[in-house]
Amino acid sequence: MANNNDKKDKLSPRKAKNFWGTLRRLLTYMSNRVWGVVLVLVLSITATIFSTLTPKILGEATTEIFRGYQEGMALRAAGETVERLPIDFDLITQILITVFVLYLSAGIFHYFQQFTMARIGQRTVYDLRKDLKAKMSRMPISYYDTHSNGDIMSRAVNDMDQIANTLQQSLTQFVQSMVQFVAVMVMMLSISVQLTVVALIIVVLSGVFVSVIAPRAQKMFAKQQKELGILNDQVEEIYSGHAVVKIYNHEETEIEKFEKQNESYYEASWKAQFLTGLMMPLISFARNIGYLAVAVLGGINVANGAMTLGNVQAFLQYVNQFSQPMRDIANLSNTIQATVASAERVFEVLDEPEMNLEHSNVESTQDSPYKIQFEHVQFGYGGPNEPLLMNDFNLDVKEGEMIAVVGPTGAGKSTLINLLERFYDIKGGSIKLNGVDTRDITREELRSHFAMVLQDTWLFNGTILENLRYGSEEHAGSEEKIYEAAKAAHVDDFVRKLPHGYDTILNEEASNLSQGQRQLITIARAFFADPEILILDEATSSVDTRTEVLIQRAMAKLLKGRTSFVIAHRLSTIRDADKIIVMDQGDVIETGNHDELMEKNGFYADLYNAQFANSETA
Repeated sequence: MANNNDKKDKLSPRKAKNFWGTLRRLLTYMSNRVWGVVLVLVLSITATIFSTLTPKILGEATTEIFRGYQEGMALRAAGETVERLPIDFDLITQILITVFVLYLSAGIFHYFQQFTMARIGQRTVYDLRKDLKAKMSRMPISYYDTHSNGDIMSRAVNDMDQIANTLQQSLTQFVQSMVQFVAVMVMMLSISVQLTVVALIIVVLSGVFVSVIAPRAQKMFAKQQKELGILNDQVEEIYSGHAVVKIYNHEETEIEKFEKQNESYYEASWKAQFLTGLMMPLISFARNIGYLAVAVLGGINVANGAMTLGNVQAFLQYVNQFSQPMRDIANLSNTIQATVASAERVFEVLDEPEMNLEHSNVESTQDSPYKIQFEHVQFGYGGPNEPLLMNDFNLDVKEGEMIAVVGPTGAGKSTLINLLERFYDIKGGSIKLNGVDTRDITREELRSHFAMVLQDTWLFNGTILENLRYGSEEHAGSEEKIYEAAKAAHVDDFVRKLPHGYDTILNEEASNLSQGQRQLITIARAFFADPEILILDEATSSVDTRTEVLIQRAMAKLLKGRTSFVIAHRLSTIRDADKIIVMDQGDVIETGNHDELMEKNGFYADLYNAQFANSETA
């Protein structure tokens, strides 16, 4: 079961370590669209001001109707006949048209503001994504070895989406709320300082309610999410291992554990919902008290002739508008904090050191008799003060030779392959391809000489044909060559029997094919690449005997006439290798062919005899 503390960390909202510095850096991505941002701000401010003006203008219509009504009633009280109240309906019509134009203008400005900001936000994140993708292609393999796939994917997808959503929605909403707060405050003060003070007291009272209840509710929600995470883990674990649970008769035990955890989740959930449900009625109560106070005081002022009825009506609308931007700003502050934290995670990747592009300054060997040369190679995965894995590694490989690499776990077999492909750079010495130090060759050109067939098959989510075509961009359009490679690797036979043949779509882990079939497809892909040098990591341990024979035949065809490095696990499969390198703790301790090494009766002979004895015993 997952560590609960880890879950709690994941569920808690992230906060930026350097808020203002990261925010400035994020905004620099928008710097070449500064006029678009200015336009968005102008549109947002204008639309908000238009919306804020309308209550007071509408209040003038109410005032005019009330004035006409009072005047008519006064005339009737004086004994005059009044057939029609003296209300200026032309003025009211003019006011309504003005309000309609203001609302329409505000709506149009809001639309263009959202449209413009959406384009700016998406283009900004597009540039950021492009930089991140380019950066990841320049990152050393060591970065991917030390960071989980989930973390990298989260930065590239989730954090980017968080930034995009905030740029195109929350940023303009934040500006809009700030403008609305100031504009409403100005309009309220222009109507009545006394009522404005009352409204501010009510807002402060609402803030007190929120500050007391919100932190407790947040803790309860965090606990609720934590308990839910544990509950989900428990359910997933039990359903995944339901067969084991049934075999050992643990159904009742697991049900008891589930009920206990479900009860914990229920307790945290209802408390969180109760506190949240309590907050809104309290805020509404404070707001209603505010309405009541404004209405009473406003009514007294109207009766005393100190205010018009229309202004009281407008002020009541402003009281409602006044609290909204404050709630929005409080909510958006957390969103912006989380967005800057997401940007910080993206910038952490962009700031990572890149692969070394320096040249070696090692003199090339003209007309070298060797395809590959390791000359006094030194290498270690750690820092400069960490011990080296390879201290003085030397190896000469002629063209067409098959080099088998054997040794116990941790001996350095995979390290040798990593250095060949320049997944890692050496700390000393030189690795040469055709007499040229590999550091003086671009990684793309270097890797065009190689193809790999690894123990862990790696196939795309796509058709079988697309996966085979991936082996060579040069011949990707030649389906005839693809079919030839498939036949050579014994892939064509079983693919033709599939309902959709080469157009069969492989799912996420290619689990709709067997392990052996997946391995044969990777061999066919290597055939199609037609490389000078092959790297093979023997992969027949998890397949049946018949499929193993097919894989061995395909590998034999693939190896013919090519320089190859074979990481051997079953020593019986590399008896025909031209040279066998026996490694231990990063160094070559024995070299020779199978017969020579067996005659030495050394490390290799012990490995071989132990493996043979184990197979005989089995």
